[in-house]
Amino acid sequence: MHLARRTNLVEDYEDHNVKESNIMQKTLYLFQSGRLSRKGNTICVKTEEATRYFPIASVRDILIFGEVDVNKKFLEFAHESEVILHFFGYHGNYVGSFYPREHYNSGYMILKQAEHYLNFQSRLQLAHQFVTGSLANIMQVLRYYQNRGKDVAGQVSAISDLSEKCSEAQSIEELMALEGNARARYYESFNQIINEKDFQYQSRSKRPPEDPLNAVISFGNTLVYMKVLTEIYKTHLDPRIGFLHATNFRRFTLNLDIAEIFKPILADRVLFSLIGKKMLGKKNFEQHGGAILLKEQGRKLYVQEFEEKLMSTFYHRRLKRHVSYQTLIRMELYKLQKHLIGEQAYQPFVSRW
Repeated sequence: MHLARRTNLVEDYEDHNVKESNIMQKTLYLFQSGRLSRKGNTICVKTEEATRYFPIASVRDILIFGEVDVNKKFLEFAHESEVILHFFGYHGNYVGSFYPREHYNSGYMILKQAEHYLNFQSRLQLAHQFVTGSLANIMQVLRYYQNRGKDVAGQVSAISDLSEKCSEAQSIEELMALEGNARARYYESFNQIINEKDFQYQSRSKRPPEDPLNAVISFGNTLVYMKVLTEIYKTHLDPRIGFLHATNFRRFTLNLDIAEIFKPILADRVLFSLIGKKMLGKKNFEQHGGAILLKEQGRKLYVQEFEEKLMSTFYHRRLKRHVSYQTLIRMELYKLQKHLIGEQAYQPFVSRW
């Protein structure tokens, strides 16, 4: 049975029999205008500056920010090789994805996702876990900086109180409201953590971002959403059926749910690192109407730091070995699969450092 084979893959992975290299493929980021084409078994990226080739087997997904041409032949190549393309507009806003036909598509798993979504208590239970994981990782980030002399005690106390209230929430709407309040208090701590006049937090603005800090927050969050979406493609899960975020006419929602857990320990830690090391400054931003956006060089700096974070490893106490953050995302999805088929209750990953 196809589902049983994939379930065994989850168990094998946790028993150390699946190599980390199976997941450690590259993400191509294309910022310049050019053309994507197939050359044998390689991806040919042609821009005004250079022509580069990448073996298709080494590529996980492609994030396209520039004006890049693709043709049907290349899309067929990407489909055959299970490579996802994510497209972004000029301002860095997410436009859409070329999501090849679901190669691990499972009617059984889709039914299980729908069953858990339509059952109020089952959906609420999962939504609680996503919010619990998100706030726990936010608290870990805050405690990390508190231990290094940053005055974030007020935010730690407030978010701790809100986290306790979240555990008692009786509806998705109440849960999301409490999570939103906790995240607002979290963002207030950025001024203490960063302490840079060019990156002061006033309020959260998304579409469009109205200042440099919001531009970096939005860019980082978008990358996490795309990373999770790509990993969902490698599982039986259907990205259209989320639990915390409502399943409606929006294309994907499950990646938004899982991303809540990883944004604090991936996107936010990268942001603090880049600004703390003064790698990002006013020169890396530009204004378009009411929007403040990262320039190409700023995006490249962020992407480089972000990919290094994903590839870095840590000691996983339960597995008793080192794993990368990239691998961790896939493992989180496997855990959710096990929950949906009734094999093991889902518990979100919480950072210990």
